Amino acid sequence: MAASASPAASPPRRRHSHRDDDSPRRRKRRASPSPPRSPSPGADVDRRRRSRASPPGPDRRGGGGGDAKPSEEKENGHAKPGRDEESDDRPPQRARVSDGEEDGDHRRRRARVSDDEKEDGRRRRRARDSDEERDDRRGKRDRERDSRRHRRRSPSTESGSSPDERRRRRHRRDEGSRRRDDRRRRDDDRGERRRSPEKRERRSPEKREPTPPLPPPPPLLPEMIPGRTGGIYIPPFRMAQMLREVEDKSSPEYQRLTWDALKKSINGLVNKVNATNIKNIVPELFAENLVRGRGLFCQSCIKSQMASPGFTDVFAALVAVVNTKFPEIGRLLLVRVVLQLKRAYKRNDKPQLLAATKFIAHLVNQVVAHELVALELLTVLLENPTDDSVEVAVGFVKECGAMLQDLSPQGLHAIFERFRGILHEGEIDKRVQFLIEGLFAIRKAKFQGFPAIRPELDLVEQEDQFTHEISLEDDLDPETNLNVFRANPNFVEDEKAYENLKRSILGAESSEDEEGSDAASDDEEEEESDEEEDEEQMEIRDRTETNLVNLRRTIYLTIMSSVDFEEAGHKLMKIKLEPGQEMELCIMLLECCSQERTYLRYYGLLGQRFCMINKVYQENFEKCFVQQYSMIHRLETNKLRNVAKFFAHLLGTDALPWHVLAYIRLTEEDTTSSSRIFIKILFQELSDHLGIRLLNERLNDPNMQGSFESIFPKDHPKNTRFSINFFTSIGLGGITESLREYLKNMPRLIMQQQKPESSESESIGSESGSESSSSGSSSESESEPSSDEGDRRRSKKRRKKT
Repeated sequence: MAASASPAASPPRRRHSHRDDDSPRRRKRRASPSPPRSPSPGADVDRRRRSRASPPGPDRRGGGGGDAKPSEEKENGHAKPGRDEESDDRPPQRARVSDGEEDGDHRRRRARVSDDEKEDGRRRRRARDSDEERDDRRGKRDRERDSRRHRRRSPSTESGSSPDERRRRRHRRDEGSRRRDDRRRRDDDRGERRRSPEKRERRSPEKREPTPPLPPPPPLLPEMIPGRTGGIYIPPFRMAQMLREVEDKSSPEYQRLTWDALKKSINGLVNKVNATNIKNIVPELFAENLVRGRGLFCQSCIKSQMASPGFTDVFAALVAVVNTKFPEIGRLLLVRVVLQLKRAYKRNDKPQLLAATKFIAHLVNQVVAHELVALELLTVLLENPTDDSVEVAVGFVKECGAMLQDLSPQGLHAIFERFRGILHEGEIDKRVQFLIEGLFAIRKAKFQGFPAIRPELDLVEQEDQFTHEISLEDDLDPETNLNVFRANPNFVEDEKAYENLKRSILGAESSEDEEGSDAASDDEEEEESDEEEDEEQMEIRDRTETNLVNLRRTIYLTIMSSVDFEEAGHKLMKIKLEPGQEMELCIMLLECCSQERTYLRYYGLLGQRFCMINKVYQENFEKCFVQQYSMIHRLETNKLRNVAKFFAHLLGTDALPWHVLAYIRLTEEDTTSSSRIFIKILFQELSDHLGIRLLNERLNDPNMQGSFESIFPKDHPKNTRFSINFFTSIGLGGITESLREYLKNMPRLIMQQQKPESSESESIGSESGSESSSSGSSSESESEPSSDEGDRRRSKKRRKKT
């Protein structure tokens, strides 16, 4: 790099003294002709290397002077003859030198370049390179900023070219041209600083005009929010200001703004719901327009459930509450989940399939989806069993097995038989076989640890719920167009209709909160006095039922720790019960009795003792009888047997009045298999306790026939035969003798009933005939005097005329 400094940039120093170029000797030598010499190849190479390495200095750019001739001589490749003869320190040389000598001369000249000049050249090149790199970096940064601003501000392709778009493009184009002009001015300033002071003085300074400030960006209008994702981010306060500034509430721009706000609100509410705040989230969710945003609600629920499957029961509870008021939303969500499940099953997407099956399981637990959907899904998964399909089916049964056990025990039994067959075949992996064995253990433990619905999520009564039945083979429409904004010509009317619907759902509290009351601010003193009086009269109520749980625990421990029924009755009577808590004692006694493996007479004697002591317990046990018989299909066979024997003991000892049997209607349509088993065990226990003769006398008591008409029906021969056949099949045909006689005499009774009806009709007909004849005679008798009176009047008129 030391040889890169050219003589043109820095003229070499010479040992001899410089003389005037216009000396006579120099002019004479210059005038003498000399034959032209061809430059040597080495000289050409050296010259090209110097010209390529030398920086463009002021001398090379065309500046004139006395020092320019040595550089011209070197550029032409000729050495002036006798040039070194004038030096005082060196001997004179020949005018003509060979090419090798000329190359050596050039090398000596390059070697004589001072170290200061070399360092100066290095420093100048380094400054120039750093300036160029800095300019390149600044230009690259400006281009990136322009491209980002263009991406941020450019509207979507859907909106098309508009005047606003053209104005923004023109603004960006002008701004880019201004930046380029600024960059050129900065480059000129750097070059000016690098020039020598003489040149800077010689050059006339340019007058710069101040750069005009950039125009402000165009205002953010509603139509500048393109795209499906909402376009540019708008802060909440700016969004509220824009909503207030829009005058036309039915315009598409205003509808777009409200749509974006509705989407953000629904997503926020769904994302922050959990088991503790779901009761607070539901009113806020109903405050939004769910009819307009039903597609957004379903989409948000499905995405949130996919992201966090652990909160599936919470999302299902939220959907169950919404389904009570808007059943079409519950059906739409169920349809989308089923379609998602079918897609995942076809694509072998196991994570998505697990999430979808878990969502459906909890919708079945919340009675939003019918249990047939669950059974059909299990049938499809286990039809061609694989390791993954069996694993998914096991997880599905764990989630909703407790509810299926109550709603469809036979269907669940068939599913478990299929699991047993798969286990015996042994074609699946050992790990999956262990999962099936664990599922059988969970079923044996009555799905303990896998409840259908957690208590804090049991928000909807079963009677208020709408259940949707959907088949996996149906052609379902997900209605994806509900997820996208569409302008509504009847927007204002729909919003007003939903406001009225919201008031009816949330009650008067929401409307009062929105409207506010001016009278409250005027009468603050009166309210404060009323609040003080209310605080004095306020009663504290325990909504957590902690006292009730403690009472049940005490009753249970007392019953289970007593030796005999007398000790238990004595201890239980010492418990201080508030009015209305006697029912809890009856329920706990019945629950303890049903939990035993076999019936213990201990519970029957204890219940008899309480019925004899106080009539309140007798009425409560009667209510328990009605409640247990209405829910008898939910009890297992063992519990059913214990409950039937308990009430048979109370009836046999007359602790419970026999008119409770009026709640039992023994017909083929009104009974189920569980209720028939209950009636069978009840009457067999009564027969064992009283005997068939005493039982028959009690049932034939004329004072109690009104209570036994439902057990021994006489309204229709079909029901009568069913009752006779039922008691005969359970070995109690002796109590149906009167019913058999009634069935035999039923045709005669029917004939007898028909005869009086015919005689009554005949008597009615004769009476009507006699009445008609008497009315006819009376009319004749009445007509005769009327005719006589007419003759008399005529005779009087004739006399007057004469």
